[in-house]
Amino acid sequence: MRIAIIGGGAAGMMSAVAANENNPQAEVFLIERNDSLGKKVIISGGGRCNVTTGIEEIKLVLEKYPRGAKFLNSAIHNFPPRAVQDWFEEHGVPLKCEEDLRVFPASNKGTDVVRAFETFFAKHQTKVLFKHIVKSIEKENNSFIINFKDQKSLSFDKVILALGGQAYRQTGSAGDGYSLAEILGHQITELAPSLSSLTTKETWPHKLSGLSFLETNFKAFGQKKYQFSGPFVFTHWGISGPAIFALSSLLAFENFDQKRPLKIQLDLLPEKTFEQILAELKNFMDQNLKKSFKYALSKLVPLSLATIALEQNKIALEKNNGELSKQELRKVATWLKSLSLTIIDRRPGHEFVTAGGVELKEVNSSTMESKICPGLYFAGEILNIDGYTGGFNLQASWATGYLAGVSASKT
Repeated sequence: MRIAIIGGGAAGMMSAVAANENNPQAEVFLIERNDSLGKKVIISGGGRCNVTTGIEEIKLVLEKYPRGAKFLNSAIHNFPPRAVQDWFEEHGVPLKCEEDLRVFPASNKGTDVVRAFETFFAKHQTKVLFKHIVKSIEKENNSFIINFKDQKSLSFDKVILALGGQAYRQTGSAGDGYSLAEILGHQITELAPSLSSLTTKETWPHKLSGLSFLETNFKAFGQKKYQFSGPFVFTHWGISGPAIFALSSLLAFENFDQKRPLKIQLDLLPEKTFEQILAELKNFMDQNLKKSFKYALSKLVPLSLATIALEQNKIALEKNNGELSKQELRKVATWLKSLSLTIIDRRPGHEFVTAGGVELKEVNSSTMESKICPGLYFAGEILNIDGYTGGFNLQASWATGYLAGVSASKT
């Protein structure tokens, strides 16, 4: 049996591993357009490679996918985060789970993750074909003919498409897999960038660039209302961080720009009620009547943000506590609990994954095999599956790749 796996990223590499392990007699070809494997894997997580999540309850893991969770059920049960961690540990990559339950190589090097696969492939004599750009695929009876740009065509019994999405194009993720899937009869859903930073119309956030919050509640008002809570950071262009990436994932198919801005609302102090904020501020103010109000406010938020709060509410920066009116106090408290920002763009080039992909109804979730073209399998980001940050997208790639490799290698 000859199996072609097109795409040497996370899903493709794991598909090759599973095919080799499940059927040692199979000839496994891993076809990659670059001159090395796992380029996107290496740069993920800032070069540290967030391998998977430390969450072990599968129900909770599946809640981290805004698209494709139900479809992923079989794959994740078959190769859950614990099994992924065990595989890497057994193949020479010690891991560590950080406080936020993100799992990384103990070395903090994404290269170690890819090296584990390279070592495996050398030992199992996997045929890795570098600099092979697939031009087209033809189905002839029970065989697949793969035509390359500059090399001769090759014939295979099974094909796994694991070419990824369109994010990180500099790594070779150009979306080629979508056209190959369409050639073989599959539909591609609408595509959009996901997990990106957001650009605000307001310019004042750049004054707070680098200021972060561990827990903030967000509401976004598009075609419907979206909500998410978590950490974020102000940037030179607007807002970023885990909660913003997740919010952008929920907003992936919302259209917004300068002419059609999207409103979001932030509760910067979700652990305190409006009345509690008023009481705490009033208590400090009554004891420090001659001090500037911004110092009272800095008891709740950093002084830099307190300054912005006063500027945005047109309150003099040096106004003291004894001079502040009840109305002004309530305005500031309201601002902290429902800060409004106007979103006009996603940060170009910063999308980590692509939302959308091969229509899931056309793929058997128990095997990853096409329902339209027998012998064709899918794995990874090419599918209409995407998750939040925290190792969930790599987990989906490992899981679907493993299931596709096992299924395709069965005689």
